[in-house]
Amino acid sequence: MPHVFDVYGTLLDVDAAAREAAAAPEMEALAASWPQLAAAWRQRQLSYSWLRTTMQRYTDFWTITQNALDVTMAEMGMDDAQMREKLLSLYTTLTAYDEVPGVLQQLAAGGQGTGVLSNGSPDMLDSALAAAGIAGSLDQVLSVDVLRLYKPDPAVYRLVTDAFGCSASEVTFYSSNNWDVAGAGSFGFRTVWVNRGGKPWDDLPEPPAHQVASLTEAMTLL
Repeated sequence: MPHVFDVYGTLLDVDAAAREAAAAPEMEALAASWPQLAAAWRQRQLSYSWLRTTMQRYTDFWTITQNALDVTMAEMGMDDAQMREKLLSLYTTLTAYDEVPGVLQQLAAGGQGTGVLSNGSPDMLDSALAAAGIAGSLDQVLSVDVLRLYKPDPAVYRLVTDAFGCSASEVTFYSSNNWDVAGAGSFGFRTVWVNRGGKPWDDLPEPPAHQVASLTEAMTLL
């Protein structure tokens, strides 16, 4: 039974780029505003992916990530090419949550099939997973890029069953994004919502089979 993970927000901390950039002496302008920038950047990134799928106007996730940052910086009055370059560079090597390497190693050592299913482009995933030191613990690295669609389109989740040669009900899917959990559950996956922020569930179909605060807690469900 494969265990498949979302990447951005689930394995990797999407706030890390802004937080780490703000710690640099030359990025004083971000010192107080980085949480606002990180949140707006992320929300735009997701909104653009959904809109482009609906409009059938696909572009890769790295382009979306850059576009979302550009608009967010403009909205916040930040006209700083060095800051932009720094933020994008850090985004390619986002920090993994502390428990992630150990959890993936535990699953791999136990002979459990492991993989990721991500909106990220192949280049983004190669860079990020290698930097986090977790690529070697994954049997499958699946990107929506091959379909030119974004989550939560059902065709995206079918990539998992095709790759592992299994039925949807055999897959345990972990995501910190409630809309992703809803999409995966609607496709038939057993879902685990990694609710790191303790947020309430939105009024979406297919609530998670389990809700946990971390992937360490998720491993108690095995």
